[in-house]
Amino acid sequence: MQGWMKEFGEQLHRKSVWAIASLEHGIGRLIIIWVMVAGALSALRIAFAASPIDGPVVLLQTILPYILVIGAPVAACLIGNALFQRGALFEQPQIRLARYGKWNAVDCLTARQHKLFGPTGIMASLVIGMMINVPVRSLEFLAAVPAMNGHAPLWGQMLFAAMTTDVVVMNFLYMIAFMMALRNVPWFPRFLLMVWGVDIISQVSIAHFVSNAPNLPVPVGDAMGDLLSGNVKKVTISVAIWLPYLLLSQRVNLTYRGRLAA
Repeated sequence: MQGWMKEFGEQLHRKSVWAIASLEHGIGRLIIIWVMVAGALSALRIAFAASPIDGPVVLLQTILPYILVIGAPVAACLIGNALFQRGALFEQPQIRLARYGKWNAVDCLTARQHKLFGPTGIMASLVIGMMINVPVRSLEFLAAVPAMNGHAPLWGQMLFAAMTTDVVVMNFLYMIAFMMALRNVPWFPRFLLMVWGVDIISQVSIAHFVSNAPNLPVPVGDAMGDLLSGNVKKVTISVAIWLPYLLLSQRVNLTYRGRLAA
């Protein structure tokens, strides 16, 4: 049984190495697929807009939010690729936030030669999960919120603006975190913690903002409440699962904090 478990663990590790390498070298292809699929779904949403499109100005007003939704992850990938170049050596933060446990610091070259270095193993699940979160969140937005413009009632405009801003900002931040994790940037764990916090605050703020919209239909308010509370639950579950791992994992501490267990 021990031999089988060891072989199974090695197989999973090899698959994680392959997955991370595929992401590293296939970012350009993923961007193209994302733009094509998201663009097609957005065009379908615009074609069945909830408010009339009766001129070029209104058309631009209707299309622009979807351009931002599609472009935010692309911009994050391009910015991340420029800031966090492959193979670069990054300086560790001067102030340590993760202080639990006893650790010995190692230099960056020694760390890179260690078998635990890199976003593979269980860490690959977190990296892939952050990337998958972007299309999932975008699909939820496209499915739940119809295309609207200045002809929509005020509550509709407020709802559309709030939900669009949320998906644009959070998709951008999660993709930056994805690039930081992929390129072994030491600031990744604390940046992801910040993104989780922004995500929760964003959902609460949207709920408060939309609930104050004049003449908001009760069914619409209930549906938005369910969607926002579902987002908060997902973030809370992610924090409960991954925060202990980010604090205690030897792979995370070696890769992003440059230290090994004493």
